[in-house]
Amino acid sequence: MSAGDLLAILQGAVVTVTLSLIGILIGLPIGLALAVLRWADVPVIAPVVKVYVSILRATPLVTLLLLLFFALPNIGIAIGPVSAAILALVMNTAAFNCEVWRAALMNFPKDQYEAAQSVGMNASLRFRRIVLPQIVRVSLPGLVNEMSLLIKVTPVLAVVGVVDITRAAVRIGAETYDPLPPFLIAVALYAPIVFVLVSLQRWIERRQVMAEAAA
Repeated sequence: MSAGDLLAILQGAVVTVTLSLIGILIGLPIGLALAVLRWADVPVIAPVVKVYVSILRATPLVTLLLLLFFALPNIGIAIGPVSAAILALVMNTAAFNCEVWRAALMNFPKDQYEAAQSVGMNASLRFRRIVLPQIVRVSLPGLVNEMSLLIKVTPVLAVVGVVDITRAAVRIGAETYDPLPPFLIAVALYAPIVFVLVSLQRWIERRQVMAEAAA
């Protein structure tokens, strides 16, 4: 493997991290919003959200990606490969995150919510001050697990031409007729990416414990 090949894999790593982060940062709040709509049982909207989430969770990411990139142009909506990749990642992770958030909301102690209501807090304030901090703590392991899975499925983005770590390794292996070195490097790059996520989860959990102890 040449220095140029190594640089290509590192560039693929940048693409993987960038697209994953965009998908996570947009998908997390969307998933939370969907979960709140279901938890609040908003008429008409809640059933629609339930159907949407069920369909997205049952649809493989690669199928969703192919739909967005190849099928939408037939109805006059053409998007580029990177935009299609981001949209597919956001839609996918938002649907799965929704269920993680919703599980935490369903298990939230109702007496705390009612107590906050009794002292005059409006719905928005109750959610931000009472509900959200607690469901974040409960949801964190599931959310980090979902983020890790999202990073691991990014190789499917190659079907629309996005060159991530795996796509770069495949190309270099085909060109050099020696796939072992590029794939070993690809594996070595995925591990620290996921490790950073897990470390971030543990740091946030420690901060929450310290904040609760101080209170």
